Amino acid sequence: MARRVKKFDVIILGAGAAGLMCAARAGQRGLKVAVLEKAEKPGKKILISGGGRCNFTNVDAGPANFLSANPHFAKSALARYTPQDFIELVDRHGIAWHEKTLGQLFCDGSAKQIVQMLLDECPDSVEVICDADVSTVVKDGDDFAVMASGESYTAPALVIATGGPSIPKMGATGFAYDLARQFGLKVVEPRPALVPLTLGGEDVLFRELSGVSAPVRARAGKASFDEAALFTHKGLSGPAILQVSSYWRHGQEVAITFLPQADADWLLDLKRDRPRATVRSALREHLPDRLADALAERLGIERELGNVADKELRAAAAQLADWRFTPSGTEGFAKAEVTIGGISTDELSSRTMEAKKVPGLYAIGEAVDVTGWLGGYNFQWAWASGVACAEAVAG
Repeated sequence: MARRVKKFDVIILGAGAAGLMCAARAGQRGLKVAVLEKAEKPGKKILISGGGRCNFTNVDAGPANFLSANPHFAKSALARYTPQDFIELVDRHGIAWHEKTLGQLFCDGSAKQIVQMLLDECPDSVEVICDADVSTVVKDGDDFAVMASGESYTAPALVIATGGPSIPKMGATGFAYDLARQFGLKVVEPRPALVPLTLGGEDVLFRELSGVSAPVRARAGKASFDEAALFTHKGLSGPAILQVSSYWRHGQEVAITFLPQADADWLLDLKRDRPRATVRSALREHLPDRLADALAERLGIERELGNVADKELRAAAAQLADWRFTPSGTEGFAKAEVTIGGISTDELSSRTMEAKKVPGLYAIGEAVDVTGWLGGYNFQWAWASGVACAEAVAG
C-alpha cells in the first residue's frame, strides 16, 4: 500500500547553516516547512567549525570578501542581512561570544549552541527530518515531489541547501550540482577552496620544517593575505595559505614574504649597526629557529654581515620578500573547508535566490557559486542567502 504523501509549503534539502536559517525564517512567516537532512543530526559542519566553537560570522563581512564569477551577486543578500543582524540573534539567545583576530567571532562555549539556536528559532510549522536520503526529485505540475528514505514529500517550493563536496567525511557530495543540472541550471566548475597546498620538486626540502609556523604575507594572483603560514609534510597550510588557495590556479606560483614588516634595506641597516651578525642570527630574531636556519642555508650567506657586499644583502632581502613556490596541487576536497564554484549565479535572482528558469526552485549557501574568505565569511553568506530566500519563498 502506497504511503501518504506529506504536503508542505516549502521543502529544504539540507539542514546546514543556510538550510536551517532559511527554515526558521520561512516558518516564522507561517509557512509549513520540511527540512530533509541525509545525516543523522542537523548542522554537522557547524559543529566542527572553528575548532568546535563555530566562527559564526565576521564583523567586516562584505561583498569584497567573496569570490564568484559574478562579484556583484552577493551584494543584495549581504546588505539585507548583516553580521550585526546575526549578532543580535546570538545575543537574544544568550550565547556568549568573543572576537578573535581580524573580526572573527566565536562562541565562548560550543558550536552546539548555534545549532540549537537555529532549531529553537524554528516554529512548530517546521519539521527537521534527519536520515532522509533523497533518491528522486521531480517537478509535477506546480509542485516538486521528493522521495527520501521511502517517504514522499511535495511542495510548490524547493530549496537546494546541500552545500558542496568539501569535507566528504561529513557526508558532503556534489548532489546540489546534479540536481541543478537536472533542472537545466549551469554549474561553475567546482574546486577545493580554503585548502592546504602541496609541494613537490626542490620545495619538498621544506618538509623538514613540518609543524613550523610563522607570520607571513602570502600572495597568489592579485590576492594578498598577512597571516600565519604552516609548513606540513605535504606542503603549505595555515590561514595565509588557505586564504590564497581560493585564488590559486594549477601551474601558478605562490609568493611568500617572510618578514612582511621589514623594509628592503633591513639587512644593510643591520650590517651597519651589527657587522658581526649573520643572516642566520638575524632571521632567528624574527622567525622560528628551524625556519630561519633553512632559509639561511638556501640563501647561502654564512659570513658575518660586515664581510658581505651590499648587493648580495639586497638580493637576499629581496628573495626573503618574494620567495616563490609552485604548488603541485592541493589536498583536495577532503581537506577543503569550502568549495569554489557551484550553481551559476547567472541562473539565480540575487534578491530571492530563485532560479530564473524554474519557478519555485531556489539555491542558497555553499551550493551557489559564492565563496567567502576564511574567518566567518561563509557562515555570513549562509545566513544572508537563507534569509533572502525565506523572505521571498511563497507557499
